[in-house]
Amino acid sequence: MERLRRALDWTFRSRVDGRITIAQWPNLPLWLFLGLAAAGRILAPAGGAGTALRVAADLAFAWWALDEVLRGVNPWRRVLGAAALAGYALLRLWGS
Repeated sequence: MERLRRALDWTFRSRVDGRITIAQWPNLPLWLFLGLAAAGRILAPAGGAGTALRVAADLAFAWWALDEVLRGVNPWRRVLGAAALAGYALLRLWGS
């Protein structure tokens, strides 16, 4: 049981403030992604405007995910960023 507790502690404990961190309030890149993705869905612009919104949303999401991979406060946040980036890339390549 001690081994499991240590593993969970190592995975989720913030290296910045020592608190358990699973989720955080969205930062600027994630807010940008959410806003741009929502605008693209709601407005559904055609042509260059639609493409520009989609590319901007993709870049904002990549910014957020790479920031988590490189500067995440614990291993969980870093893995989350890597998995989100890989999943999003796969969706863009083979999905919607």
